[in-house]
Amino acid sequence: MTKLNVLYEDNHIIVVEKKPNVLCQSDYTKDLDLLTIVKEYIKEKYHKPGNVYLGLVHRLDRPVGGIMVFAKTSKAASRLSKMISNHEMIKEYLLICHGKLPNKGTMEDYILKKNEISVISNEKEGKKALLEYEILAYQNDLSLAKVNLITGRHHQIRLQFAHRAHPLYGDNLYGLKEQVPVCLFAYHLKFKHPVKEEIMEFKLLPKGEVWSKFNYEA
Repeated sequence: MTKLNVLYEDNHIIVVEKKPNVLCQSDYTKDLDLLTIVKEYIKEKYHKPGNVYLGLVHRLDRPVGGIMVFAKTSKAASRLSKMISNHEMIKEYLLICHGKLPNKGTMEDYILKKNEISVISNEKEGKKALLEYEILAYQNDLSLAKVNLITGRHHQIRLQFAHRAHPLYGDNLYGLKEQVPVCLFAYHLKFKHPVKEEIMEFKLLPKGEVWSKFNYEA
């Protein structure tokens, strides 16, 4: 079984780390995906026969790593999905981008998904995309930023920063052709437990050569 970093687990939800370049769910490539990995983990741990229910309530792009929560029951899945649609789940990311930005800011655009990429569009065609960011460190013409993702559009963070001439380091789709993984990591997840109604909060910092060059607190 593929090793899985489980941050929290109970009868209703499971919170895990998604490694960069792992799919959230199966696609045409048939590469191993996180949904299958977590199902296999549950099946093996609890000796469950047959299929295991696991609700995928949010996604991360394939190159992006970070924290994800899955629902272990349909009731939990429904309640988590409602929280997300009501913007009640806090999802914060760390990123490294090219250039220097103002210390704090908001990015608001309209995004239209076209096949496997997204483009900045107008209000009539696109969906509103909103985020807040704060710069934590700057060196060698690279900025390390914390992003509060308010809406969750396709490739939103990558596209909005690239649109302002600050593409993410390693983003070959919207930025420069660099031989490093895209520097974007879902490091903070906060939400109300779908059944117990306790506030659940998780943080996990990215690892790797590029990230380690910055001294920061997030």
